[in-house]
Amino acid sequence: MNEDQLSGYLEKIINFAVEFAPKLAGAILIILVGFWLVKKLAFITRLSLEKANFSKEVTPFLISFLNISLKVIVLLAAAGIVGIETTSIVGILAAAGFAVGLALQGSLGNFAAGILVLLLRPYKVGDMVEVNGRFGKVEEIHVFNTVLSTPGLKTLIVPNGKVVDDTIINFSEKGAIRLELNVTMPYEESFPKVKSIITETLQNIPLVLKEPAPEVGIENFDTHNIQLTVRPYVHPDDYWQGIFEVHREVKAAFNRNGIKMAYSEGVELGPVGE
Repeated sequence: MNEDQLSGYLEKIINFAVEFAPKLAGAILIILVGFWLVKKLAFITRLSLEKANFSKEVTPFLISFLNISLKVIVLLAAAGIVGIETTSIVGILAAAGFAVGLALQGSLGNFAAGILVLLLRPYKVGDMVEVNGRFGKVEEIHVFNTVLSTPGLKTLIVPNGKVVDDTIINFSEKGAIRLELNVTMPYEESFPKVKSIITETLQNIPLVLKEPAPEVGIENFDTHNIQLTVRPYVHPDDYWQGIFEVHREVKAAFNRNGIKMAYSEGVELGPVGE
């Protein structure tokens, strides 16, 4: 390499540095200032959401989404200053996002449904609910699913897409839940007498609420008994314990008052298959 060639290379390097250095410095300045502004904006947004008593479950997600989105915009602006073609980058990101969206279609549906659940709040942690045909207490609400704890201490993880597409029954919304119980009485007994016994028994059960008042009525006429419906109200957390208490106390009250039960006469036996 002779002296002229070396001088030419040095001149090109100097020209490139003189031309590129201001752009590089501008890009670095945009990144530093932009990231600082994004951090401040995210902090202010978090404070505003907390003051507005916004959902604690969705606030971190919104802040993270805002933070990432704004930083991507800052990086694209810096790339444009340097001279990188940002249109192609945006196209690549859009195509990648579309491909990921197709691959995770079900998960994205649950994600969108989770945002609706967190924003609209049809239930909250601690509520007794029935979602997607499942009954239990809400333990956790996530972006993708809702975690229920059943009375049998089973943990149910229900996808939020199923929650939004189905009917949601919130037993805790009104602060009371009605028990749907059935009791039988023989035809020879007086219904007003039996109703009075059941009503008095319900009034002496601590778990049964005074308001709304319990309901006792005839539901159906069976071949051997009259089917009665007993509908007391309890706190949602006392649902199963209330059922056990009412059944036990009503049986004891029937025993004390000599209320008899009708039994079908005769037992017909048949063979048992393999």
